[in-house]
Amino acid sequence: MVDVADKLAYFQAITGLEDPDLCTEILQAHGWDLELAISSFTSSNPTSSSTGNSDSEPRQPLLRTESASGSGSGVVAAPPPGLAWKLVTLPISVISGSLGLISGAVGLGLWAAGGVLSYSLGMIGLGSGRGGESSARLVSVSAAASEAMDFVATFEREYGTRRPNFVGEGFMDALQRSRNAFKLLFVYLHSPDHPDSPVFCERTLCSEAVAAFVNENFISWGGSIRASEGFKMSNSLKASRFPFCAVVMPATNQRIALLQQVEGPKSPEELLTMLQRVLEESAPVLVAARLDAEERRNNMRLREEQDAAYRAALEADQARERQRREEQERLEREAAEAERKRKEEEEARERAAREAAEKEAARARMREEKALSLGEEPEKGPNVTQVLVRFPTGERKERRFHSTATIQSLYDYVDSLGCLEVEDYNLVSNFPRVAYGPEKRSLTLKEAGLHPQASLFVELN
Repeated sequence: MVDVADKLAYFQAITGLEDPDLCTEILQAHGWDLELAISSFTSSNPTSSSTGNSDSEPRQPLLRTESASGSGSGVVAAPPPGLAWKLVTLPISVISGSLGLISGAVGLGLWAAGGVLSYSLGMIGLGSGRGGESSARLVSVSAAASEAMDFVATFEREYGTRRPNFVGEGFMDALQRSRNAFKLLFVYLHSPDHPDSPVFCERTLCSEAVAAFVNENFISWGGSIRASEGFKMSNSLKASRFPFCAVVMPATNQRIALLQQVEGPKSPEELLTMLQRVLEESAPVLVAARLDAEERRNNMRLREEQDAAYRAALEADQARERQRREEQERLEREAAEAERKRKEEEEARERAAREAAEKEAARARMREEKALSLGEEPEKGPNVTQVLVRFPTGERKERRFHSTATIQSLYDYVDSLGCLEVEDYNLVSNFPRVAYGPEKRSLTLKEAGLHPQASLFVELN
């Protein structure tokens, strides 16, 4: 919030009134509404103020580099001093507007109250509404650009198209444009009621030489002192006589550098001489600024290239590291899988060996049990059967059995020998061929026709 002292100082800077009591009374009468008070003051005073300036004794401008007299007035111009960079502090409206250009937010309220807003802010929707429905603040926000465009249209209508190319935007935007273009800002403040203004515009400002020189070397901004921003700039630049021209450039610490001030009518040659001199004297500063900006751009581009190269190298390193990790993880997975398979195979072998050992032990026990179940081999006799068993390997085994022994006893005998690796087999006789399968194992040897002797072979199923 702007306090009372700031409002009073701001109102004095805008209106040029030096009596603080009078300014306080005006502000109190408008409820300390800066916008309303300034609007009321500027709507009633610009013409009278400009007329007073032109008819009364000239005021000494603050820090102007040249004080020129009107043509034919008989007043000799003071000899201009050597060009020094002289700083003119703008009113708080211009300062806050400059801050607004930098930060986009700081000082926007004060800038709106002063009515000096950049055209760019107006274009993003902060301009006045249609049909007078917008607030007073929004109306004043768009005033600077609107006034500048109205001035350009009026000037072209009255003096033609051969003229300085005044930009259709507020003063601060024009100043920023000159900064970006590394050019000086040529300012023309127009007093429509001054008798010297038409001749100066027609013969000097719109002369082919002056217009071409200004358009080539400067950014131009113009304003009428009848309009709000033109009137405020005339107070800011302390314009004491008209026609009034100035050459300014941005400076540091929220100030502008006033390089040349031209007051009163001038011939094209005189104006060109002044502009050429200030351009030559300011050339080193502009060149240094351009070189500095170019160096900053090159440094920024170099940093961006270095950053891009660093990012690319970093991404490549990260990709290689990621690939290395993925390869390592793959190898670890493969090693883990191989170890798992090895353990499974080892466990399977151990299990198979254990099962085989168990099976062999079981078979051994079975052979032993069956051998015990056979009893002692009987001696030869009429009730004893001689049995010959041939194995697939060609091996032969022979044993005597009681004729009352069952065929199952023959199978137990074969099993007890351990000559076969399989358990599924049949005992078969050749002549005649008879297979003694499970259904005949309960028969005795005599019943099966194998007594007194038999020759059998093992047939694997």
